[in-house]
Amino acid sequence: MTAIELFGIIPAIIFPAATLVQLAHLVKVKSSEGASWFSWSLFALGNVSLFIYTEKYHAWQSILGLLGTAALQLAIIVLIFRYRAKENSRG
Repeated sequence: MTAIELFGIIPAIIFPAATLVQLAHLVKVKSSEGASWFSWSLFALGNVSLFIYTEKYHAWQSILGLLGTAALQLAIIVLIFRYRAKENSRG
């Protein structure tokens, strides 16, 4: 494994972990207050775009770090809309 491949492990772990922190917080508090669906949408778009740009389609670091993170970000967006719908229905 080269040094470049080793450095690829860092974002492959940190990006999904950081996103999981937000996802876990949303699940814990069951509220979307303070979370921006638009920001998380841009993050997801950026991750998918970077995956395509880097052309590392078979590297697990790229798949986990970029596409895995984008999938978690989509889960955050879904939760934001779900919690906002519940909050709005309560009045």
